[in-house]
Amino acid sequence: MRQFLALFFYLLYQPLAWSYDLVAWLVSLGHWREWIASVLPHLPGPRVLELGLGPGHLLVAMRSTEIKAVGLDFSRQMGRLARRKNPQAPLVRADGRRLPFADDSFNQLVATFPTEYILHPDTLAGARRVLAPSGQWLLLPVAWLKGRDPLSRLAAWLFRVTGQAADWDPRFSQQVAVAGFQVEEQRIDLGHSEVMLLIAIKSPA
Repeated sequence: MRQFLALFFYLLYQPLAWSYDLVAWLVSLGHWREWIASVLPHLPGPRVLELGLGPGHLLVAMRSTEIKAVGLDFSRQMGRLARRKNPQAPLVRADGRRLPFADDSFNQLVATFPTEYILHPDTLAGARRVLAPSGQWLLLPVAWLKGRDPLSRLAAWLFRVTGQAADWDPRFSQQVAVAGFQVEEQRIDLGHSEVMLLIAIKSPA
């Protein structure tokens, strides 16, 4: 299964990036952008780095606020999609495990539905390094569909197969905490679905 997921995400984020929005819409029954937008009330900014910007939907949403957002993604194809939506936004192509920013550069980081790189020790250390003192890292790792009808059940199964929904594993929060963060878990009810939001505050050195 691990190898299948690695291949799936490679194809989805790189050669088949053009299909990302369609796949996301199908597996979420159209809730994907609502899930992404659920982090906005927790993003006062002003300096925000989005790790794994994907096709750029959250950057579009942040553009209508006072947030000064930078988007980062390793996928060249995702960068092109995001650039079409955000022609003026600062976008950086880089590996999330090697953040090319100075210490204390951002008030907040945000990552929605990240793949396993997000818990790599280098990612965790880099996230803490580029955050300003008491800065926050918002992580939205999973979501759940509530419907019990056949279509909802099928979508929920597809979502689990792609690794984006499962029984919540508290070890995720524990790994972030060990890296130097105070972690608060918030389960946000969106009506037909729920998302798990982690608010990780940079602990003092």
